[in-house]
Amino acid sequence: MFSGESRHSIDEKGRLIIPAKFRPALQEGMFLTRGLDGCLFIFPLSTWNELAQKVKELPLTNPAARAFSRLVLSGEECQMDKLGRILIPAHLREFAGLDNSAVIVGQGKRIEIWSEKRWNELVERFTQEEEAFAEQFKELGI
Repeated sequence: MFSGESRHSIDEKGRLIIPAKFRPALQEGMFLTRGLDGCLFIFPLSTWNELAQKVKELPLTNPAARAFSRLVLSGEECQMDKLGRILIPAHLREFAGLDNSAVIVGQGKRIEIWSEKRWNELVERFTQEEEAFAEQFKELGI
Protein backbone atom coordinates (compact mmCIF):
# COMPACT_ATOMS: atom_id res chain seq x y z
CA MET A 1 0.00 0.00 0.00
CA PHE A 2 1.30 3.42 -0.95
CA SER A 3 1.25 6.19 1.66
CA GLY A 4 3.21 9.31 2.43
CA GLU A 5 4.24 12.53 0.70
CA SER A 6 7.57 13.52 -0.80
CA ARG A 7 8.86 16.29 -3.00
CA HIS A 8 11.26 15.75 -5.86
CA SER A 9 12.63 17.77 -8.73
CA ILE A 10 11.89 17.06 -12.38
CA ASP A 11 14.98 17.32 -14.57
CA GLU A 12 15.20 19.09 -17.94
CA LYS A 13 14.35 15.83 -19.74
CA GLY A 14 11.14 15.33 -17.74
CA ARG A 15 12.47 12.61 -15.42
CA LEU A 16 11.15 12.26 -11.88
CA ILE A 17 12.65 10.21 -9.04
CA ILE A 18 10.24 7.72 -7.51
CA PRO A 19 10.62 7.57 -3.70
CA ALA A 20 12.67 4.53 -2.63
CA LYS A 21 9.87 3.14 -0.47
CA PHE A 22 7.54 2.95 -3.52
CA ARG A 23 10.00 1.29 -5.87
CA PRO A 24 9.63 -2.38 -4.83
CA ALA A 25 5.93 -2.39 -5.76
CA LEU A 26 6.75 -0.86 -9.17
CA GLN A 27 9.65 -3.11 -10.23
CA GLU A 28 7.46 -5.07 -12.66
CA GLY A 29 6.43 -1.83 -14.34
CA MET A 30 3.72 0.76 -13.96
CA PHE A 31 1.09 2.67 -15.87
CA LEU A 32 1.23 6.47 -15.84
CA THR A 33 -1.89 8.36 -16.82
CA ARG A 34 -3.98 11.47 -16.33
CA GLY A 35 -5.66 11.45 -12.96
CA LEU A 36 -8.52 13.30 -11.41
CA ASP A 37 -8.36 16.81 -9.95
CA GLY A 38 -5.41 17.81 -12.15
CA CYS A 39 -2.81 15.28 -11.03
CA LEU A 40 -1.26 12.19 -12.60
CA PHE A 41 -1.84 8.62 -11.44
CA ILE A 42 0.72 5.82 -11.32
CA PHE A 43 -0.61 2.29 -10.94
CA PRO A 44 1.48 -0.85 -10.49
CA LEU A 45 0.83 -3.02 -13.56
CA SER A 46 -1.20 -5.60 -11.63
CA THR A 47 -3.51 -2.90 -10.26
CA TRP A 48 -3.63 -1.21 -13.64
CA ASN A 49 -4.69 -4.42 -15.38
CA GLU A 50 -7.63 -4.79 -12.96
CA LEU A 51 -8.73 -1.19 -13.53
CA ALA A 52 -8.27 -1.39 -17.31
CA GLN A 53 -10.50 -4.47 -17.43
CA LYS A 54 -13.25 -2.62 -15.55
CA VAL A 55 -12.90 0.37 -17.89
CA LYS A 56 -13.17 -1.89 -20.94
CA GLU A 57 -16.48 -3.20 -19.60
CA LEU A 58 -18.06 0.24 -19.25
CA PRO A 59 -20.98 0.87 -21.61
CA LEU A 60 -19.95 2.59 -24.83
CA THR A 61 -23.29 4.39 -24.90
CA ASN A 62 -22.60 6.23 -21.62
CA PRO A 63 -20.92 9.65 -22.22
CA ALA A 64 -19.31 9.71 -18.75
CA ALA A 65 -17.89 6.22 -19.29
CA ARG A 66 -16.43 7.26 -22.64
CA ALA A 67 -14.87 10.37 -21.11
CA PHE A 68 -13.35 8.43 -18.22
CA SER A 69 -12.05 5.77 -20.60
CA ARG A 70 -10.37 8.43 -22.75
CA LEU A 71 -8.84 10.04 -19.69
CA VAL A 72 -7.23 6.97 -18.17
CA LEU A 73 -6.51 4.75 -21.17
CA SER A 74 -4.54 7.51 -22.92
CA GLY A 75 -1.63 7.05 -20.53
CA GLU A 76 1.32 4.75 -21.03
CA GLU A 77 3.29 1.95 -19.47
CA CYS A 78 6.67 2.97 -18.10
CA GLN A 79 9.70 1.57 -16.28
CA MET A 80 12.13 3.03 -13.79
CA ASP A 81 15.71 3.48 -14.83
CA LYS A 82 18.63 2.31 -12.65
CA LEU A 83 18.37 5.49 -10.57
CA GLY A 84 14.66 5.01 -9.82
CA ARG A 85 13.49 7.69 -12.26
CA ILE A 86 10.59 7.66 -14.70
CA LEU A 87 10.15 9.82 -17.77
CA ILE A 88 6.95 11.85 -17.70
CA PRO A 89 5.96 12.69 -21.29
CA ALA A 90 5.50 16.38 -22.10
CA HIS A 91 1.73 16.08 -22.66
CA LEU A 92 1.26 14.58 -19.19
CA ARG A 93 3.52 17.19 -17.57
CA GLU A 94 1.44 19.87 -19.26
CA PHE A 95 -1.85 18.28 -18.11
CA ALA A 96 -0.68 18.22 -14.49
CA GLY A 97 0.97 21.66 -14.58
CA LEU A 98 4.36 20.17 -13.72
CA ASP A 99 7.47 22.26 -14.16
CA ASN A 100 10.67 21.58 -12.25
CA SER A 101 9.23 20.04 -9.08
CA ALA A 102 6.51 17.61 -8.05
CA VAL A 103 4.80 16.28 -4.96
CA ILE A 104 4.44 12.51 -4.92
CA VAL A 105 1.61 11.25 -2.74
CA GLY A 106 0.82 7.64 -1.84
CA GLN A 107 -2.88 6.86 -2.17
CA GLY A 108 -3.29 3.21 -1.25
CA LYS A 109 -3.33 1.30 -4.54
CA ARG A 110 -1.96 4.20 -6.59
CA ILE A 111 0.49 7.09 -6.47
CA GLU A 112 -0.49 10.65 -7.37
CA ILE A 113 1.92 13.17 -8.87
CA TRP A 114 0.98 16.80 -8.24
CA SER A 115 2.47 20.11 -9.22
CA GLU A 116 3.73 21.76 -6.08
CA LYS A 117 1.40 24.71 -6.69
CA ARG A 118 -1.74 22.58 -7.08
CA TRP A 119 -0.86 20.41 -4.08
CA ASN A 120 -0.29 23.45 -1.86
CA GLU A 121 -3.62 24.92 -3.01
CA LEU A 122 -5.38 21.64 -2.17
CA VAL A 123 -3.84 21.51 1.30
CA GLU A 124 -4.68 25.19 1.88
CA ARG A 125 -8.30 24.62 0.85
CA PHE A 126 -8.52 21.66 3.22
CA THR A 127 -7.12 23.78 6.04
CA GLN A 128 -9.59 26.60 5.38
CA GLU A 129 -12.59 24.28 5.04
CA GLU A 130 -11.62 21.80 7.74
CA GLU A 131 -15.07 21.67 9.37
CA ALA A 132 -16.82 20.96 6.06
CA PHE A 133 -14.35 18.16 5.37
CA ALA A 134 -14.84 16.79 8.89
CA GLU A 135 -18.57 16.60 8.22
CA GLN A 136 -17.93 14.72 4.96
CA PHE A 137 -15.64 12.30 6.81
CA LYS A 138 -18.42 11.70 9.31
CA GLU A 139 -20.85 10.89 6.48
CA LEU A 140 -18.30 8.39 5.13
CA GLY A 141 -18.06 6.73 8.54
CA ILE A 142 -14.53 7.97 9.25
